[in-house]
Amino acid sequence: MSIHISDKALQDLEFTTVIQQVAEFSISELGKRKVLETLPFSNKKQLLQELNFVNEYISSFESDNRIPNHGFDNIYEQIKRLSIEDSYIEPESFLKIATVTTSIKELKRYFNKFNSYYPSLFEFSEQITFIQDIIDDIKKIVSNYGEIVDNASPELRKIRRSITGLQGKIGQSFTSALNRAKAAGYLDDIKESIIDNHRVLAVLAMNRKKVSGSLLGSSKSGNIVYIAPQATLAYQRELQNLEYEEKQEVIRILKTLSSFIRPYAPLIESYLMYLTHLDVIGSKAKYAYSINGILPKIKKTKRVYFKNAFHPILYVNNKEEKLEIVPQTIELNDKQQIIVISGPNAGGKSITLKTIGLLQIMLQSGILIPVDERSETTIFDTILTDIGDNQSIENQLSTYSYRLKNMRYFLRNCNENTLFLIDEFGTGSDPELGGALAEIFLEEFYHKKAFGIITTHYSNLKVLANELDNVTNANMQFNERTLEPLYKLFVGQAGSSFTFEVAEKNGIPFSLINKAKKRVETEKIRLDKTISKLQKERNSLRKKSDNLEKQKSKGQQHIDNLKEKEEKIQAKLAGFQELYDKNQKMLSMGRKTNELLNKYLQTNNKKELTTSFNKWVADEKVKYAKKNPLNQKTKSQKKQAKLVEKNLQEIIQKVEKEVLQKVKEVRKVKNEQAIKIAKAKSEYIFKINDRVRLVDGNAVGTIEKIEKNKAFINYGIFTTEASFDKLEFVEKSKK
Repeated sequence: MSIHISDKALQDLEFTTVIQQVAEFSISELGKRKVLETLPFSNKKQLLQELNFVNEYISSFESDNRIPNHGFDNIYEQIKRLSIEDSYIEPESFLKIATVTTSIKELKRYFNKFNSYYPSLFEFSEQITFIQDIIDDIKKIVSNYGEIVDNASPELRKIRRSITGLQGKIGQSFTSALNRAKAAGYLDDIKESIIDNHRVLAVLAMNRKKVSGSLLGSSKSGNIVYIAPQATLAYQRELQNLEYEEKQEVIRILKTLSSFIRPYAPLIESYLMYLTHLDVIGSKAKYAYSINGILPKIKKTKRVYFKNAFHPILYVNNKEEKLEIVPQTIELNDKQQIIVISGPNAGGKSITLKTIGLLQIMLQSGILIPVDERSETTIFDTILTDIGDNQSIENQLSTYSYRLKNMRYFLRNCNENTLFLIDEFGTGSDPELGGALAEIFLEEFYHKKAFGIITTHYSNLKVLANELDNVTNANMQFNERTLEPLYKLFVGQAGSSFTFEVAEKNGIPFSLINKAKKRVETEKIRLDKTISKLQKERNSLRKKSDNLEKQKSKGQQHIDNLKEKEEKIQAKLAGFQELYDKNQKMLSMGRKTNELLNKYLQTNNKKELTTSFNKWVADEKVKYAKKNPLNQKTKSQKKQAKLVEKNLQEIIQKVEKEVLQKVKEVRKVKNEQAIKIAKAKSEYIFKINDRVRLVDGNAVGTIEKIEKNKAFINYGIFTTEASFDKLEFVEKSKK
């Protein structure tokens, strides 16, 4: 599906202003430039992909692990130069390439780690191939400060060592010459200076022939001459040769590095394109976050439902000036194909029309929009607009001529996948003739099944809207007493223009208004009065209906909450009952098992244990059979039952053996534990406040004091004494 939205529609709906606001959130110059080039997508698949990218990016704002926000340099020029055979680029340029590549590495690692949170962005990052060698090759040669490292080649290391040694000799020779000249009194008070990056002696002019060296200049007054010592000059010439060799070696190294990186030039360019696109996505997400933008449901079903929609430009401006903005809710569907909005000027008709158009274009450009999350829309192939005074001075066309030319374009391009928006439909010509032509246009759009919104003052269009099945009248609400606009759209009824009422409110003398009324057909005044009266009654009913709806909604919500709580309680009770029955059964079986085991442990009578266990199992089987009676068995079923019984007996015998084995193990463990406890108690050294009891008693007391081998034990109402060998340890002192 190919989508086409004309430049005129973008201009009419002030799309450029939105794009400029989005561009302010870009972190790179390339990203900003790309945002400013944003246009509606021509391919639906790419559009949906972009919307998913932006929606996932904005979700990261609520996460502790936000998407890395990497700035990057425009290195297209460096890539272009690098692509030229036998050329080279500067170390700083290589450093920028390494930085861009590192950003790609970090982003790929991030999206790989959080692929479940950002599936679309992860898939996008997977399309980019990361090559570690680019970073490694550059880091071996270029330092973090953009300089060629000494170890870039053996030859460079050798040259730089020689330069360092020579610089030391230059320093020593100059210091030696300085000291000699100073001792001889040949120097001025400043002693030395710098000329052409070389240290020179500041010699008094009268002593210039006494100091050997090369004269490099003098002071303005001529009192001082600047001489480079002879020994230093020799070293300087040698240094210049080494510096030239160093420069040539650096160029050779850079050319070699360029040849290594050159095959990756197209890949590095793709890195730059990826980062630019990610910056565009981030800019759209940050802008959407600032205007509370969301991604509404996009369906194949032809429907536009924008709930609590804000005009984004008005939203930003009013937010800065701390002014209130009223949201609009509007719907277009097969049963409400075209909406005709009427009513007085300055009531918000044009803003409502522009809001719907601009939001739809933003969405089709990959930008989230400020609407309620329950909103939904579809993707239109074409969006047509005719808004404002389109008088064309260049083409010497009047407003009406221009609009007729525009209508011709509409009629050619309008179809069932079109959204059209027309402001002040039919104006610019004789009201009756122009109105009649406007009716024909409206019928054509209607039969082509296009979706649209128009604003008008023409009564004949209001009547036509009432007659056509899927065309609906609407008006912008006004305060009927003050005639102040409420900027709220009401769908279902045409609006009065309040022509005479508005004129009276604006100070036009009543006598003039009365004369005007007499010149208008009586029926038209009556129609306008009727519409005005109906609008007032509807506003009153609307308020009452809203209040009743709110009360009904609250009541229903309360009932739903009570039902939900009751269902939860019933479910919990059923669960508790089932759990209780299971627990009772398990307790009963546990008690019986414990009883059989205890009896066996006391008597060690294996036969009695087996008999009792078999009898218990048989009793349980009888009880189960009573609760779950079986149908009369056939011979084959009886035979099968015997086999089952035989298997059951084998299982019982096996369980008996396992139980006996377990009993032996339990006895062994208990005996070992008893020995350990007895040993620990016998070796324990009693302390004050320990809890103890007499070996042949049950009462527990606390040791109050210890004297020699005796302990004084407090039982609360009396105290007694006993030797340690007659005491049994119960609990350690807590103090």
